[in-house]
Amino acid sequence: MHGLIGTSETYMSSHAENVIYKLLSPVIWVAERLGTSRQVQREPEVQADIERACCQLALYQFRSCPFCIKVRREMTRLDLPIEVRDAQLDPEHREALKMGGGRVKVPCLRIIHEDGQVEWLYESDDIIVYLRRRFAESEQ
Repeated sequence: MHGLIGTSETYMSSHAENVIYKLLSPVIWVAERLGTSRQVQREPEVQADIERACCQLALYQFRSCPFCIKVRREMTRLDLPIEVRDAQLDPEHREALKMGGGRVKVPCLRIIHEDGQVEWLYESDDIIVYLRRRFAESEQ
C-alpha cells in the first residue's frame, strides 16, 4: 500500500513523487538558483539582526514541490538565511513536522516566537506574506 504525501494543492503516491523528484530536481535546482537574485540590500547591522531573527524559523519542504520553490525564491529575494528542512527525504524532519504541525503538508514555516510559543504556518502565500511583513520593511 502506497502512503500518500500531502502538498499544498495535490496528493501523489510516494512512487510517483520519487520519480518526479529524481528526474526534475536537478533542473529545478538550477532554475531556482539562476532565476532568483537577491534584490534586498541592507545595512550590515540590520542584516545581522535579521539573521538572528531567522534562527527562530525553519522551512519544512520537499525539494521539487512548486509551492516550496516559490517560498524559497522569496527567501532568497529577501536574503533570509532560514534553515530549510527536507520533510520528504529526512524521516526526522518529517516526523517533527507531523508531530509539531499536526500533518505532513508542505511548505510549512515553523516560527518560534519571543515568548517561546511555536507556530506552524502552512500555505506558500501565507508564508510569503508573513516573511514580507516581518522582513521586507527592513529593505530600506
